[in-house]
Amino acid sequence: MELNIGKLKINGFAALAPMAGVADRAFRELCRCHGAAVTFGELASAKGIVLGDPHSENYLKGYEGEMPFGPQLFGSEPEIMAKAAQKALEYNPCFIDINMGCPAPKIAISSKGGSALLKDPLLAGEIVKAVKSVIGDTPLTVKMRTGWDEKNIVAPRLAEICQLNGADAITIHGRTKSQMYAPPCDLETIKKVKKSVSVPVIANGDITDGPSAAYMYEKTGCDFIMVGRASEGNPWVFEKINAYLERGEILPDISLDERLETLIKQTKLMIEYKGEHTAFLECRKHAAWYLKGFRGAAALRTECGKITSLQGLLDLCKMAKKFNIGE
Repeated sequence: MELNIGKLKINGFAALAPMAGVADRAFRELCRCHGAAVTFGELASAKGIVLGDPHSENYLKGYEGEMPFGPQLFGSEPEIMAKAAQKALEYNPCFIDINMGCPAPKIAISSKGGSALLKDPLLAGEIVKAVKSVIGDTPLTVKMRTGWDEKNIVAPRLAEICQLNGADAITIHGRTKSQMYAPPCDLETIKKVKKSVSVPVIANGDITDGPSAAYMYEKTGCDFIMVGRASEGNPWVFEKINAYLERGEILPDISLDERLETLIKQTKLMIEYKGEHTAFLECRKHAAWYLKGFRGAAALRTECGKITSLQGLLDLCKMAKKFNIGE
């Protein structure tokens, strides 16, 4: 299927969510290889970018050939967000995304960005207007949650405000800020968001495979879907979604050997892009995700937290095979 967001055309069915600490270059490469149609950069601080923080600015960069790709910005000051968006344009993004959904206290409380904007729709609109005024015809997308809590479901109205101020697409995660990631996913509010705007709506929440992807499309009428946590340690989720939506085919589960080979590949890419120290620290959580779901894997979680070298990772993989987890 083809999705049009402003001048941008996207072919496929599902996007990789802009997960902080997860959707780095190495992981995005793997997800694109396995069928992700579009990728978003990790959550980037607009203030950090404007102040010249190289770590924040690095999140603006897609890798060569990563098309379509767009960075995601968070912040609470329209002027700062606009300046950060101008900086992002230097890296020729296919689009720019604004975060209005992150529930993390560091973002929503300390920085008053992310999901804090759900409590101030007028400020949210000013931010969208300011960013759109400087990026011209580069598509602008906004990612939000349904509301701050169940008594304050604001997404349909907030989506309208964002569209009126220049947003070219809306991504809606079907949970409130208070829910964090607890069930259920509110499909009804996603449906209402779809009806409230004329720009494309991307649905996010509890999409884990082909059937759940089809269910989201059917129940909400959304134009596209986004996958977040279900991709952790599982870049093949995009292949499964594509196969089911294209051909009605349910692909078999990935073997332990292939999971371990992919974990090693991802870690080597992380070493190349981030250096050994950072790569091995971040590798630990990815290792736990890749092993998740196999019978007996719980016994190896402690070992995942001890990885400090490539040899340590290889030893963990040998241990997993020796224990025949999942057999």
